[in-house]
Formats: sequence, structure tokens, C-alpha cells
Amino acid sequence: MELKTERLILRPWKESDAEDLYKYAKDPDVGPIAGWNSHESVDESLEVIKNVLNGEEAYAVCLKEDNRAIGAIEIMFNRPVTQSDDECELGFWIGKPFWGRGLIPEAARELIRRAFEDLGVNKVWCGYYDGNEKSKRTQEKLGFKYQFTAENVYVPLMKEYRTEHISCITKEDYYGSNA
Repeated sequence: MELKTERLILRPWKESDAEDLYKYAKDPDVGPIAGWNSHESVDESLEVIKNVLNGEEAYAVCLKEDNRAIGAIEIMFNRPVTQSDDECELGFWIGKPFWGRGLIPEAARELIRRAFEDLGVNKVWCGYYDGNEKSKRTQEKLGFKYQFTAENVYVPLMKEYRTEHISCITKEDYYGSNA
């Protein structure tokens, strides 16, 4: 499945994306704030493509001009935050050179549309860890509404505990705000 927006192509990850993934995932300002360690090699990035970014709704975020991976976005089902089968969680990140251009909100709008219109979801959850103001602002721009804060959430990839803020958007909110 490939999705397109005005500026982006959202497509499945390929093993040949490993070098591009490493280029952005090695930045210490990208992964740790989202709950994962900076990548240390192209081989590590390849393993992440094979074993993490391989879900049915996992997409490489690519600029239309060159179709090279600059970030990731995914709809995930059966997550701790979801309460039923018709709910999902949205996760995303983008390489630092692309921050502030509105690319992740553009990609997320398309995945939220897909969740509600194509996948029959009724609620999309999204969270961010304390200090990740960019993710907080992105969620607010997309119409997510704050639900709760969870203290002492274990972040396995970082082997530490954090505070996580959880928001959601319902199908009713989505259609009401996009009518």
C-alpha cells in the first residue's frame, strides 16, 4: 500500500532504505525523545526495518521529489492504550533536517483519514513523553484531545521510566472538524 499527499509518499519500508534510516535515526535529538536509542550502524537500521518497521500499517515518510525515507509513521493495533479492536495508536518521527516544515502533520492527516475511512477505526490514540514539545504540538494541530498523563511508564528500549501524556481523536471529532 502506498499513500500520497501533496508533498509526500508514504510507502512500506524496504531493506534498501537502511542507509537513509541510519542517516536520520543516528541523530541523538531524534530517537531518545521518542523512546528509542539512536542507531549505531546501517546494520542496526536494517534490523529495525526487518523487525520493527514491518507492520501492515508502517510507512516510510518520503518526499515526492526523491522517494527517499526521511521518517516513519505507523498505525498500530492492540496497543496498551487501545481499549477495543476498533481503536489504534499513531506513532511518528521525522529526521531533524525536516523539522518545522509541517511534513509529519501532513503524513499524519493521511494516516488518520485512512484509519477512519479505510480501516473502520473509531478512535486514534497518540502519546508523547515529557519534554517532547514538537510531538505535543503536532498532536494538537491534528485535533487530538488530551486524555490523561501516566507517571512512571517503563520505556523498554531506553531502560528507564518516564511520564507520558496521552491524547486521542475520535471519528466524531475528525468528521466534525473536517466537514
